[in-house]
Amino acid sequence: MDWENRLKELNGYNISFEIKQGYYHVALVYENGWSVVAEPDGTLKDVKTGKEYSYLFWEGKAKTKYDFSKGYVVKGKDTADFLQEKLAEIGLLPKEYNEFIVYWLPLMQDNPYNVISFQADVYTDNVGLDITPAPDSLIRVFMAYYASDVAVNIEPQTFEN
Repeated sequence: MDWENRLKELNGYNISFEIKQGYYHVALVYENGWSVVAEPDGTLKDVKTGKEYSYLFWEGKAKTKYDFSKGYVVKGKDTADFLQEKLAEIGLLPKEYNEFIVYWLPLMQDNPYNVISFQADVYTDNVGLDITPAPDSLIRVFMAYYASDVAVNIEPQTFEN
């Protein structure tokens, strides 16, 4: 049995991504992709090491111009509640949005205001993703923000269901 069929049998996936400009850092060693097995509870197991992960995370700097034509202006002190509400609206589960908030909140909570926009097309156009076999569901969240000393006018962002 070939490796891809064995991964399918185990509910496994080969995952790779490509950032068109810039660089990235990943939480799990990235060697031209990841091979993971997805457990029923969502836990991912690295096929090479056997280590378990709640999610695959990467961060990076891209030379991309982000779209702030729509988004939100949020007081720093209100950022945690805002992120919880919007990430749930996007479709993340509490376990998932709490991990997101734990990472981002320390960078945002002391700002007078945060101008926040969730990038959809800009993100998917600049960061390719290949998952084999295709998963039953996939939520990609890419938040861009900048700190502001004043509230700015911005058209509210809406999400497709």
